[in-house]
Amino acid sequence: MTAIAPGTLPKSSPRGSAARARMLRGLLPALSLALVLIAIAWLNPRAISYFGFNLMLNLAIPIALATIAQMFVIAGNELDLSIGTFVGFVGCVTATWLRDAPLIGIAVLLGSIGVYALLGALIHLRNLPSIVVTLGMSFVWQGLAILILPKPGGKAPDWLLAIMSFKPLYIPFPILAALLIAAVVHFGLMRTSYGVILRGSGGNAAALRRAGWSLLRTKIVLFALTGLFGALSGMALIGITTSADANIGNGYTLLSIAGVILGGGEFVGGRVSPIGAVIGALTLALAASPLLTFMHIPPDWQVAANGAILIIVLAARVLISRRER
Repeated sequence: MTAIAPGTLPKSSPRGSAARARMLRGLLPALSLALVLIAIAWLNPRAISYFGFNLMLNLAIPIALATIAQMFVIAGNELDLSIGTFVGFVGCVTATWLRDAPLIGIAVLLGSIGVYALLGALIHLRNLPSIVVTLGMSFVWQGLAILILPKPGGKAPDWLLAIMSFKPLYIPFPILAALLIAAVVHFGLMRTSYGVILRGSGGNAAALRRAGWSLLRTKIVLFALTGLFGALSGMALIGITTSADANIGNGYTLLSIAGVILGGGEFVGGRVSPIGAVIGALTLALAASPLLTFMHIPPDWQVAANGAILIIVLAARVLISRRER
């Protein structure tokens, strides 16, 4: 029988267990999506097809873009409670001015992104709670949307309709778009030096300040990116629905927060995952309507289903974190 050197197991076993826990933690968003897909395939095998994915993931692109927008704010230890109404505001601008007067529409959208950047500066300079500031802005965006489009209507620009109705060969467009969004944001935020600085503003602001980087500038950039992806989300949503409504994006605030958390993000420490956020958005998009429809559950339970999925994933993450520690 081979003798085991003293101290071997205490050194290797906990280290290996922690590595497995970290790997499982990273795979948790993908496992959640896989479980939802397995449930859909079991309930309705015909849904797992090119046409089925196009239909089920029809609204996944705007949800993924809104989730990425929320992720940038959370990366800086902030929270945006206005992203849903901002998506609705952008939708109203897209269905009216961007179609009838493109230059005015583009100027308004660029100005709204600039407002987001100013919000980041205001929150940092005055040390204001982002929850309070963005909650107030949610009423501003809602009011502006109602002024632009008092009742549902308008029409998406033809070029936007053509983009959102694009049907590539073999791979459904929502999946292709999700992969592109995840790859671009992952490279920019996780693989570049400035991406490290942006995440560092939420992970260790004091160290970033000592290194000579401007926290004001990073906060402005993070909020500007939130405005940019929020605008893209609103435009994509109108490209799918073809018309606008001032309340069309109200549910995206909670969906975006849930998508970031479901994808492995945390409210503190600047810990976010662009790929996980997109996977979380896809999971919510599939779990909301298609899965409940196949289970013959009324649509009123969609929000409850999303909440249940989020609670289950968070509980699993807590157990994994305890094992990791």
